[in-house]
Amino acid sequence: MSVPILNIGNILVASIQSALSDHDLIELRDSLAESVGTSRARGVVIDVGALDVLDSFATRTLRSIAYTAKLRGAVAVVVGIQPDVAIAMVQLGLTLDGILTAVDLNESLELLRTRARTGRRHVV
Repeated sequence: MSVPILNIGNILVASIQSALSDHDLIELRDSLAESVGTSRARGVVIDVGALDVLDSFATRTLRSIAYTAKLRGAVAVVVGIQPDVAIAMVQLGLTLDGILTAVDLNESLELLRTRARTGRRHVV
C-alpha cells in the first residue's frame, strides 16, 4: 500500500492511514527522500494518528525518514501519536530522540512555519 504524499507550499505531508508492511515503510522513506529534492521541500510531516501501534521497525524507519529529510535540507515532524501508542513506546524503550513531534497536523504546520520564520531549519 502506498502512502500519498501531499505538497502544501514547501511542506510535504504523508498521512499513514493503516498499518504498513516493512516494505511499505521503506518505500515511504525512499519516496519522501526523493520528493524532498524534487519539490524543494523545507518540511516533512508524517502523520501516524490512524495507527494504534508503532513497532520497533516502524519507529526506526520514522527516525530514518527524519534524518534523511534533514540531510536533504528539510525538517521532519511526526504527528498524531496516540496516547496508548506513546505509553507503549516508552514502556518498550522505543524513542524518537531528536525528532520533532506534534499533536496534530495544524500544530506541525505552525511549528514548521515558526522555524522557517526564525531561521531554525534543524533540530538542535
